[in-house]
Amino acid sequence: VSHPTVAEAAVVGAKDETTGQAIIAYVTLRGGNEPSTAHGEELRKHVAVHIGAIARPKTVIFTPDLPKTRSGKIMRRLLRDVAEGRDLGDTTTLADATVVDEIRARAAEAPQED
Repeated sequence: VSHPTVAEAAVVGAKDETTGQAIIAYVTLRGGNEPSTAHGEELRKHVAVHIGAIARPKTVIFTPDLPKTRSGKIMRRLLRDVAEGRDLGDTTTLADATVVDEIRARAAEAPQED
């Protein structure tokens, strides 16, 4: 979130065949910033420099919004389920249930770091 183009972000761990667990970042950009492969790579580098290479996300998924409860808490459980391709289970507490479908679609298209 310390990057000037990032409005909001959530990070989860997901199973990875190579490393055991990979970091997946879900990012909502500030207005006027467009998601791109280059922008995702810039954010991965930003994390590596400011936090450390160990925290560098394998995948950056740009989202229009994050799944939140009506009280505004980010539902990371749903983000983990999307990252691992699992059934979402109960989504009745979401403020906007349509955001999860959009995140799933974008996750399927997101490039991954090798």
